[in-house]
Amino acid sequence: MHLTLAAAETLVFDGLTRNRVSEANARSVARALVAAEAAGQGGHGLRRVEAYSKQARAGKVDGFATPSLLRPLPAVVQIDANHGYAYPAIDLALSVVPDIAREQGIVAVAFRRSHHAGVLALTVERFAEMGLVALMVANAPASMAAWGGRKPVFGTNPIAFAAPVPDADPVVIDMALSRVARGKVMAAKQKGVPISDNWAFDRNGQPTTDAVEALAGTMIPSGEAKGAALAMMVEIMAGALTGANFSFEASSLFDDQGDAPALGHMLIVINPDATGGAVAAARMGRLAEEITSDPDVRLPGRRGQNARRAAIENGIDVEDDLIALIRSL
Repeated sequence: MHLTLAAAETLVFDGLTRNRVSEANARSVARALVAAEAAGQGGHGLRRVEAYSKQARAGKVDGFATPSLLRPLPAVVQIDANHGYAYPAIDLALSVVPDIAREQGIVAVAFRRSHHAGVLALTVERFAEMGLVALMVANAPASMAAWGGRKPVFGTNPIAFAAPVPDADPVVIDMALSRVARGKVMAAKQKGVPISDNWAFDRNGQPTTDAVEALAGTMIPSGEAKGAALAMMVEIMAGALTGANFSFEASSLFDDQGDAPALGHMLIVINPDATGGAVAAARMGRLAEEITSDPDVRLPGRRGQNARRAAIENGIDVEDDLIALIRSL
């Protein structure tokens, strides 16, 4: 079925509010999931509604939670999601952090007791659109072993970065530290289709094309040992430094069993005017100009930005079975 973005948000909002989620939280989650869908990131989009709803009904996520904020130091913000969804906590950060970054030059934001942070690119890009530079990391339930092992220790643990470019869309870099985001495997399982044999290992440590076996096994790290090392770095930034659960302590984001995941995210926002003054913007523009002078190269983030523009204008196609599922929740 073809839906406008507004209609898709209403679909998600209605599904969540029928399942013990407040209107304010449902609105925040709906915006984020539909934005992910519009950017071509279906694994973080509408296919998450079923699990989100079941978890709210079971109390694994508090659909009525209100995030809280502390500012223990001038350039440090702590946000407790209070076992609610990540998106209201991220919205809270967006409401206060830009002013702090402009005032202090830099700010670190530590999120704790949070949930699935979705497409981090969409968060850091919002800061870049305000003229700020942003770096964000998040841990996720364990699905990836330390290099050479079989025991899941790290999550897919994404890293995202965005920087403004004068008179152009921001540069946006977003990567899971597994070869692909685990949400893509979950989406393949829901659709009943095979996955690429270089995405995941089965429970015996062998490459698999079966999404069910992949979810029971471990994800293959991007860059092999280097990706596993970066995943550990994210674990320290997003788990240890925020006081959140480590990936191996967090329950699944795909079912309604167990305690709240209580995940962590770390966001660092820099005011380029404070670090480089008027020169900073010009230098970022110079770098973008040099990269794109090669006709075969485009700046990171352009694919998602173009997809979202097309979705705003033309809407999105959503599988009929998915719409029926959300309506049935």
